[in-house]
Amino acid sequence: MFQFSARLAGAAVALTLAAAAPSLAQQLELKLMAPAAPGGGWDQTARSMQQALVAAGVARSVQVTNVPGAGGSVGIAQFVNGAKGDGNQMMVNGFVMVGALAMNKSPVTLEQVTPIARLTEEIQVIVVPANSPIKTAQDLAAAVKADIAKVTFAGGSAGGVDHVMAALFAGAVGADAKKINYIPFSGGGESLAAILGGKVTAGISGLSEYEGQIKSGKLRAIGVTSEKRIQGSDIPTFREQGIDLVIANWRSVVAPPGITPEQRKTLSDAVEKMVKSDAWKEILKQKGWEDAYLGGDAFADFLKKETVRVTDVLKSVGLVKS
Repeated sequence: MFQFSARLAGAAVALTLAAAAPSLAQQLELKLMAPAAPGGGWDQTARSMQQALVAAGVARSVQVTNVPGAGGSVGIAQFVNGAKGDGNQMMVNGFVMVGALAMNKSPVTLEQVTPIARLTEEIQVIVVPANSPIKTAQDLAAAVKADIAKVTFAGGSAGGVDHVMAALFAGAVGADAKKINYIPFSGGGESLAAILGGKVTAGISGLSEYEGQIKSGKLRAIGVTSEKRIQGSDIPTFREQGIDLVIANWRSVVAPPGITPEQRKTLSDAVEKMVKSDAWKEILKQKGWEDAYLGGDAFADFLKKETVRVTDVLKSVGLVKS
């Protein structure tokens, strides 16, 4: 009888403790930095994470701050120096930051942060005006090989994913990537106007940015950078046109340097729960983002390899000195 009562008492205590102690994830009060101005891709990613983490019950609160400047170079410097050892802070970043840090010769690098997870990716596309004589990727390749200086590419900031893609295209078709004629634009609207106005040969961007003009027939998509053709799309990949060009504009989240293995696991678990939540899946659907979740050591390995690849491409076009 005594043993039975003791067991009952122990169970009651355990239940009381369990009820009194919410899960660790529910206690999380996070700070999330977007190292860019409001409205851009990193800012949208940070605010989408804020929404999904709270909606899914993964965190109690998430505070987003914007620190713009130099392709994320300003933000990462502040993050590395100011958030060291803080297990409640994370920063959104991605492909563009890799190039920006290399070009700006930043003393702070991605080797100093704690990798948490890759979240999303967006497939790239090359487009031409609807009345362009260029119909296929091979047509563009022929023009590039004939006189690379006469082929102008419009895209985003110098050293970003669009610029890297132009260099990779030139290299893949046997042209000198250092001679690409790339014109960077600060906004998608400006580059679109240049393409539609016939002021450039071709435009490069994420597929979602030009999707409306492609569907309306104002632009012709000559190839996408996915490994396989996108389901439901009639746009051919570069690979199926004989050009080995595969690239994606990815976005990720990292933690500060100096956090403990336990803190890293807590943040990694929180992000993994978020990406599996219905709230996050709905956001991906609304934004047109591809789920590219990659966590833990696999993401850390990817980040190292991608840093080397992007830096090598920027060296090949003379934007980073060897």
